[in-house]
Amino acid sequence: MRDIFDKIKANRGPLGQHAKESHGYFTFPKLEGDIAPRMTFKGKEVLTWSINNYLGLSNLPEVRKADADAAKRWGLGYPMGARMMSGQTSEHEKLEEELASFMDKDACYLLNFGYQGCMSAIEALVDRNDVIVYDSESHACMVDGVRLHQGKRKVFIHNDMVSFEKQMVTATKLAEETGGGILVVTEGVFGMSGDQGKLKEIIEYRKSGRFEFRLFVDDAHGFGTLGETGQGAGEHQGVQDEIDVLFGTFAKSMASVGAFICSNDDIINYLAYNMRSQIFAKSLPMPLVVGARKRLELLKGKEQREKLWTITNALQSGLKNAGFSLGNTNSCVTPVMLTGTLGEATNLTFDLRENHSLFCSIVVYPVVPKGMILLRLIPTAAHSLDDVDYTIKIFKAIKSKLDIGEYHSEKVLDTNN
Repeated sequence: MRDIFDKIKANRGPLGQHAKESHGYFTFPKLEGDIAPRMTFKGKEVLTWSINNYLGLSNLPEVRKADADAAKRWGLGYPMGARMMSGQTSEHEKLEEELASFMDKDACYLLNFGYQGCMSAIEALVDRNDVIVYDSESHACMVDGVRLHQGKRKVFIHNDMVSFEKQMVTATKLAEETGGGILVVTEGVFGMSGDQGKLKEIIEYRKSGRFEFRLFVDDAHGFGTLGETGQGAGEHQGVQDEIDVLFGTFAKSMASVGAFICSNDDIINYLAYNMRSQIFAKSLPMPLVVGARKRLELLKGKEQREKLWTITNALQSGLKNAGFSLGNTNSCVTPVMLTGTLGEATNLTFDLRENHSLFCSIVVYPVVPKGMILLRLIPTAAHSLDDVDYTIKIFKAIKSKLDIGEYHSEKVLDTNN
């Protein structure tokens, strides 16, 4: 028998193996100061494109006042306990009612954290006789929810309807054998690639009578950014009414913490009594609930969303015109796809941050295929067109250096030496 810690010493994982060189710089970096397009990194001001503050709400005076007033009145502890036991308040209920109304759904339930809530909801909706069919690029919280499922699961190639149909044929046969049903799981907007899930196409299979299933959509990046009113990808694609269970988070457009799930009354009531991550965890603190109500009020307006899309369109069109590949994004998520080694990726990113004061997220294998460098930019309503122009200029410069081999290296740049 061996000590289970021995394997950890020998294998730190695909990302953890580079912790010694990258910790505090490429991984776990510290961005300090007010949440804004310009923050401080390593004591230096940088233009940042890595903050999920889509609508720029985090620093609006009315938002910060709502947060501060709620914290002053209730502190961070109230309410104490889980919702089911001692954590229920009128403010929680009001926010749920407002969200359900805004999303055109019968009912809504607040979640203390998005990751655990999404994972737990998927697990609660199915039993061992049911089959889950999910997109291969689903967020980790959804994949972990699928892993908790004790029945069969089938994965289809990302946004590939031929693959989806094939897996649905198999899933239907399995469900007929067990007497169970099918839950299809996908995203409204995929957070890395930026493309929307093919909700309309998936729903057409059900409307045509070809397959029977219920649809669960995680629309973390679509909520507040897409659709005429900001409902998200479902509204944008004209299928909001057809989504059976809709998950959204406060961590993106709302610039806060927490999440919610919408469905019909029966499903929400069931989830409230069966989601283990909520039954056995503390209720969302009052300042976050009150702050979310103020954020939702502002999200319902068009002003911030229009600012966001002015920046998004300028950034994406400018990058495309400069010859950059943005993949298939049709959302605000802006992935700039380059080719290079892990060593080149770290040298390039170091150049961006140290010599050009530009901070964006670097994504490498195993999150993306080997040989790809993905620089993910998140535009916000708080950015300016000058920020966009500067960024495109700098990206042209670093692309030229990458092409001529100036960043060439087989090793990860060690920022701790």
